[in-house]
Amino acid sequence: MEISFAGKRALVTGAGKGIGRATALALDRCGAKVMAVTRTQADLDSLVQERPSIVPLCVDLSDWAATAAALQDVGPIDLLVNNAAYASLQPFLDVTPDQFDQSFNVNVKAVLHVSQIVAGAMKARGSGGSIVNVSSQASQCALRDHAVYCATKGALDMLTKVMALELGPHQIRVNSVNPTVVMTEMGRLGWSDPNKSKTMMSRIPLGRFAEVEDVVNSILFLLSDKSNMTNGVTLPVDGGFLSC
Repeated sequence: MEISFAGKRALVTGAGKGIGRATALALDRCGAKVMAVTRTQADLDSLVQERPSIVPLCVDLSDWAATAAALQDVGPIDLLVNNAAYASLQPFLDVTPDQFDQSFNVNVKAVLHVSQIVAGAMKARGSGGSIVNVSSQASQCALRDHAVYCATKGALDMLTKVMALELGPHQIRVNSVNPTVVMTEMGRLGWSDPNKSKTMMSRIPLGRFAEVEDVVNSILFLLSDKSNMTNGVTLPVDGGFLSC
């Protein structure tokens, strides 16, 4: 199933590493004009060195005013991937206010803000569009030491549904992907120990964690016109983890 985004303009947050970076590169290869957003300039520099056609934008999305200023002149966007995320794992009884606030600021509040800016412009143009939020299996399954992270992803799933409800009449589709552990560079570092990974992997019927391409392919499908009647879904990319 060939997917082309020729003539489309895409914005990807958290595009410096992992899923976001791979998504930006894939969209560029599929013909989209890609704007890559992250807070680390060095990551943007290496991304643009790899694909000079990608437009970099360095901003800390947890800063509401800075985000508004940075995105005010981005021009029309047809495709939005809200991938930027923050995770600080703490036992429930040890959760601190600063970690709670930072997690919600990036994982929920920034998604709302960026989407308001992009979807508001889509509505004004009458062009429609597609938005994909990168959530997690942690939105639907309690994980030890993930109290705040699970809460942010649960909030993101419901935000996705409300966005789909309110933006659908303007032909703006909103969906989320909900991966299991993904073998990004950080994922391999954190889950390469068999003693740590065996409990999680034993709950995945396919018997493996997700590769980055597994998630990217689902994002591309949801962005594309191949999923024109798909709106408001939370799509597991988890090998069956949530079915057990």
